[in-house]
Amino acid sequence: MSRRQRLISTSILRAIFESKLKDPDKPPGLLARILVFFSVFHLSLARYRDELFKKLRNEVWKIEEEEYTVSFRSPSKAKRTDLITIGDLGYSGSTFFTTPDSKYLLKSLPRHFEQSFFRKRLLDPYVEHMELNPTSLLVRITDLLYSPSPSLGAVLGTAPSHHLVMENILYGKSSCAKDQQKKWETYDLKPIDYFYPERDIAGGKLAPESVKDRLVDKFPDKVRVGIDEKEELIATLSQDTRILQEANAVDYSLFLVRYPAELSSSEGDKVPTPPGTPSPWRTGVLSRDKQWIYRAVILDFFWAKNALQAKAMTGLVNSWNFLKWGKGNGPMSITTSSEEYRQRFLKMVQGIVEVQDSAGRPSGEVRGPPQERAEEE
Repeated sequence: MSRRQRLISTSILRAIFESKLKDPDKPPGLLARILVFFSVFHLSLARYRDELFKKLRNEVWKIEEEEYTVSFRSPSKAKRTDLITIGDLGYSGSTFFTTPDSKYLLKSLPRHFEQSFFRKRLLDPYVEHMELNPTSLLVRITDLLYSPSPSLGAVLGTAPSHHLVMENILYGKSSCAKDQQKKWETYDLKPIDYFYPERDIAGGKLAPESVKDRLVDKFPDKVRVGIDEKEELIATLSQDTRILQEANAVDYSLFLVRYPAELSSSEGDKVPTPPGTPSPWRTGVLSRDKQWIYRAVILDFFWAKNALQAKAMTGLVNSWNFLKWGKGNGPMSITTSSEEYRQRFLKMVQGIVEVQDSAGRPSGEVRGPPQERAEEE
């Protein structure tokens, strides 16, 4: 872990463990505000709407508060408590950590428009949706940490001012042997018929190859499950993406995980599942041939189609196409309408999940719940 990552980790842990020790009605003194302002890496963080997220954890997802807090501690008292760094991943420059027990993933939101969109436009609908649908496949966000005071680190971009704490759908992988961990597969899936400017503009030179390769995954197989499992998946995703459409969110993805079923073949060696209220596609769905176990959640729903950055990107791409450098490219995922993106997203899921008919042959399309069918017709 680099010095920067260690200081960011320390800031996050301090916000988690010391939040109850601070008086929210007592503002920091002048000296404290000056020291915070000149912080470059070690920002002073706080929990955003702490009681709201605590209600989600305890009442909606049935996550015990003590168990949640313990996840942020080192299993060994002899060792320093640090988050586990995964590195700086993705085109946005986000920094990723996991808790020491791997139950939770922490992702920074370095881009202002992403955290602003989530706080101001999506958070309340997200909470209401989760209260009504505790088994929703929108990724469970258990905390939002933010910097309540301005600082040089946030202005210069040396340290993120916002961090999400969310469930780690890969929980259980680290408990497997090293050779078994290599058998776990992950796919970050989006509709592939969109044009991704980060990958294609200027000959693809806006991002390194290692990042561009992760922008759009392709699932090289089919998710082979029973008709009930597919109908449940499509129905759940239809409900989940509706609130994203109403909030004008686009560019979200289906994060699909699969690992060999043999890893959970015996009761003693069963792979542990993510914490909280269980749901089949979160804890694992067994494939029809009993070869794989699948997990899935929706990730990265922080880009609004009418955001200033999306409009600016539209102008860039229009200019690029006008000069015939990008001739033939389709619409961009980040500037299309939220309704169209949702339709293509659900169609993509329909295309990768395969069931069998009564004769044992791969079936056709399974449509969404009744209200969705009526709207389509």
